[in-house]
Amino acid sequence: MNRLEGTIAARYLRSRRSSRLVSLITLIAVGGVTVGVMALVIVLGVMNGLQHELREKILVASPHLRLLTHGEGLRMDDWATVLPTVRADPEVVAARPFVLTQGLFSAGHDYHEGAFVLGIDPDTGSISVTALPRTFVRGDLTFTTTRNDVDGGIVLGRRLAERFSAFPGATVTVISPGGARFNAAAGTFIPRFWTFEVTGYFETGMYEYDNSYTVLPLKLAQEFAGLGTAVTGLEIRLRHPERAVEVGRRIEDQLGYPYWALDWQSQNGSLFSALQLEKLAMGLILLLIVIVAAFNIVSTLTMVVTDKTKEIGILRAMGLPAASIRRLFVLQGAVIGVVGTGLGTVLGLAVARLVDRSGLIRLDPTVYFIDRLPVRVNPMDVGIVIVASVLVAIGATLHPAGRAAALRPVEAIRHQ
Repeated sequence: MNRLEGTIAARYLRSRRSSRLVSLITLIAVGGVTVGVMALVIVLGVMNGLQHELREKILVASPHLRLLTHGEGLRMDDWATVLPTVRADPEVVAARPFVLTQGLFSAGHDYHEGAFVLGIDPDTGSISVTALPRTFVRGDLTFTTTRNDVDGGIVLGRRLAERFSAFPGATVTVISPGGARFNAAAGTFIPRFWTFEVTGYFETGMYEYDNSYTVLPLKLAQEFAGLGTAVTGLEIRLRHPERAVEVGRRIEDQLGYPYWALDWQSQNGSLFSALQLEKLAMGLILLLIVIVAAFNIVSTLTMVVTDKTKEIGILRAMGLPAASIRRLFVLQGAVIGVVGTGLGTVLGLAVARLVDRSGLIRLDPTVYFIDRLPVRVNPMDVGIVIVASVLVAIGATLHPAGRAAALRPVEAIRHQ
């Protein structure tokens, strides 16, 4: 591409009285590419934002990895000897035992509801297995009680606390299926009733956790679940969450049967697979906007070839080779593609930033788990969009450029 070809291409792109229609169509082509690229950047950012936000919400109270055992019931009796081995793995940042069970809750009225009961050690250090300690609105994980007539302290999810009107200082009654006693005379099991003082409540922003999770101290949860000194399993935090599957398999191989690892990706695999598929589908659909804009480029350059046929013939007669004619029209399409892609990228990034920072679009957390539409722009996605858009624009020039290069000088000069 020499200087002469660039000068001629720039002249053909500029507006003149005799080619106002061509210039208008050129602007429309640039606008089409701009809109297509902007839509792609925003939508891909939204899909990335949803994936990231959902992952962060899920991992607020859920660890990267859980180590469990096969067999009757979910219980691990020798967890104290297994824990040092797990912590020795170079990828493990923190690990702790946990108890997970369910109970039937009541707050002194006729309404009863089941909820999950999570038992953990107080974990408020700088490196915690989950982010739960940092989500407390009132209280913390010290479970400090002010009453002597209760079995201990408990913390609730905010929505669950609101539903029971059970805030710090109130008491809740919980029926434990694990602590049931058999009555030989009646031939039935008698459930045990527990009374806990609410010492705090948390708000993770994840509807499922805030609506149906409660937390007890580990030893009290072991007694509540009827596990004795056993636990449900171990919760593990990793340096790199995306390597949970690999680390889980390594720990399984090291410990052997009956231990098995459950990673956060497998627990929520269907959700993230659906989001990834939706991202791909939306990207391909919106790419059609760029392809439509490419047809505008084809029509623009076709009209330029028709409008400049005589000039092309004169240039060919003066010795300009057909390859140079082809290149100057490819250059015009490339300029349209680059300008449109640049504008679309800038506008897309600006709109994405505005939507993400302002929380402009609100969502129903009972449906989407999050309360606003997040946008997270991935530089790799933006790079792919830019390259694809420019390539589509250049590809659209091949037919009209080839048609211009094929013109014969004499016939072109005689063209009316």
